[in-house]
Amino acid sequence: MGEHLILVYNQQITSEQSALCSLCHSMRRDLLGRIQRIFLLISILLLLVIGLLSAQSAELPWASGLRVGRAQPTPPPRPQVVLISGHKDSDSGAVCTDTANNVTLAEADVTTDVAQRVVASLRGAPYDVEIFAEFDERLNGLRADALVSLHADSCVSYSGYKAAHRDNDPSAADSRLLACLDQHYPGATGLAYHPDTITRDMIDYHAFRKIERSTPAVILEMGFLGGDGPLLTGGADRVAAGIVESIRCFLDETEAS
Repeated sequence: MGEHLILVYNQQITSEQSALCSLCHSMRRDLLGRIQRIFLLISILLLLVIGLLSAQSAELPWASGLRVGRAQPTPPPRPQVVLISGHKDSDSGAVCTDTANNVTLAEADVTTDVAQRVVASLRGAPYDVEIFAEFDERLNGLRADALVSLHADSCVSYSGYKAAHRDNDPSAADSRLLACLDQHYPGATGLAYHPDTITRDMIDYHAFRKIERSTPAVILEMGFLGGDGPLLTGGADRVAAGIVESIRCFLDETEAS
């Protein structure tokens, strides 16, 4: 009787061991299958990456927009140009009047028109241009690659333009911007330089004291409302062209240096 029980017990243990072995074999097969699938997926991904890199090296059109393992280049910041439209949102500035004392021409209207023409001419250029009001809050601490404040002188019979940078220790960039204006503005407009009427208000212009010291800046009196009225209105495209060429001159020199 005891030997029979021992035999039955041994058979039960053998059966359980067999079941455990079968389970182990099944788990091992499943694990191996999963590992094989993972390696197959990794191999496929590696082949895809290698193929894509090869296509990019061969400059195939379909791969030109994809980048693998390459950092996208960061485009350089676009130069920032600011135009102050003289007297904008402040007052009329200088005016011309008729015999009945009606205003026939206002400086603020002239500067606004020319500033808008400059922006239109520079549309598509590799830099950004903004128009500021005369006492724009954004002038405080402004950092820009160039600032040009546009004005027109009084309604007298004089003719000519004048420009100035800050009188208190101008930077080399201030001087280069002024030099570009003196080089290109007269040729575009036909106006001669009129230095005798440069005032303290120009060389101590309020914006010069507000902007960052590193911002190159000039103030331009584009002409006299009286003697140059026909040019400032009927020939405003020529006036704008002179300013545009001056800005391009300065930024090109800045980039080259």
